[in-house]
Parts: sequence; structure tokens; C-alpha cells
Amino acid sequence: MELKGKVVVVTGGASGIGKALCEAFAADGARGVVVADLDGEGAQAVATAIGGLGLRINVADEAEVRGLVAAATERFGQVDLLCSNAGVIARRDEDAANADWQRHWDVNVMAHVYAARAVLPQMLARGAGYLLHTVSAAGLLSQVNAAPYSVTKHAALGFAEWLSIAHGAQGIRVSALCPQGVVTPMLLGADAGSGRPSFLADGALSAEQVAACAVQGLRDERFLILPHPEVLGFFQRKANDYERWLGGMRRLRAKVVGDAS
Repeated sequence: MELKGKVVVVTGGASGIGKALCEAFAADGARGVVVADLDGEGAQAVATAIGGLGLRINVADEAEVRGLVAAATERFGQVDLLCSNAGVIARRDEDAANADWQRHWDVNVMAHVYAARAVLPQMLARGAGYLLHTVSAAGLLSQVNAAPYSVTKHAALGFAEWLSIAHGAQGIRVSALCPQGVVTPMLLGADAGSGRPSFLADGALSAEQVAACAVQGLRDERFLILPHPEVLGFFQRKANDYERWLGGMRRLRAKVVGDAS
């Protein structure tokens, strides 16, 4: 997929990976970039800088997601690429409050479902369209100190896979962007309660590096877009020897959360 002349919608576009994606798409010649975020002022600031459309959107509300797609279509005529990028993380175990689990489910999973429901009818009618879901390496591996995040990212990856299987023959392309550590507000704030830096800080990429990788992945129409190439090796080890991989992840968790146990 070449971005020149395309219309793109990005959720979670006010900061981090989403902001970098909006900037990269605009620089690559997108005809229209719609920046959507719960932070409406931030979305407008990004949109103003790149000549796009900024909207305040709560991706956990299906009606608002439908309204986002409708507004983008009214402004630019259609949506060629929808980047479902918004996400949340809390460093909690299985005893996280039900409200925390629900919030992760609503934002990290159902927002992807709402986006697909809203935009697929027009894409299927044209026989062309692209969905880019920001998932995380946690969807392939795990997040050893964040149960709700890890579980919902696995579900998000499963939904992206399903979309590709169900609609790939109808001209719909799907990619899952699965970075490991990225220098974003999410990473910087993930362990704020513990006073420790995130264990993913070492080797973390900038949001701009991730966006550049995403653009190339879209050109190649790859399902898995892995800004950290080592993630593929970890995933292969997991598949080849699940028991050994689990043992290694237990050791990693002990290292990460041991001081708080």
C-alpha cells in the first residue's frame, strides 16, 4: 500500500505512536489524515501541524467511533486506512479491579471491533481497504507485570488475525503493529507507582522509528509488523518449546517484580 493520495484515520493520535503515525502518513503524501483522541486539544494540535482534521473521540464508545468514520468520510469522501491505535495499560495482576479489566477490554479490544464494524462496509463495497491495529509484542509474548494488558493484547491480535482470514480475499488488508518498548507516555508512566523505570526501557525505540517501520510494513502488506526484530525470535522460541519459554518468562517476572513481592 502506498500512502500518497490516501485518506487515513488514526485513533490515539495525540501523542506517542499515534502522533508519529499521523506525521509519517502526512509526510508520505496522504490526502487526508484524521487525528482522533480522547485528548481533543492534543488531537487538534497534531492535526493543525500536518493539515489534517482533529477530533475528540472516546474509542470505548461505539457510537463515537461510528461518528469518527462518518466525519472522516464526509470530509474526505472515504477512508482508505484506519489505524486503531489507542490503548491503555495498568501494572496489575489477576486481582486487578473489575473496572480495570473492563477498561482494558473496552479500549484494547472492543475499540478495534467498533472500528472494523464502522469502516468495513465502505471498504468491502470498494473491494479495497486497510486496517492497521497497534497491538504490542505483548500480544505475541506477554507482559509479565500487567495481566489485563497482556490478556487484552492477545485478544486484539486474535481479532486482527480473524479479520485477515475473513476478509483478505475481499481486498481487505490487515496488519498488526507489535512493538516492544517504545519511548511514549505509556511506557514512561507504566511503572510510575513502583518508582522503577520500565523493564522495557532498555532497547526502547522512538515513536518515530516505530512509525517508519509501520509505513514500510504497510508498503509490504505484512500482517506482522515488528519494529523490534528480536520479537520474532522470541515468538519462534515460544512456539518451539512452550515449557522452556514459560520458565524463562517466570524468571523475567521475578526480576521485574521481585523487589515489590
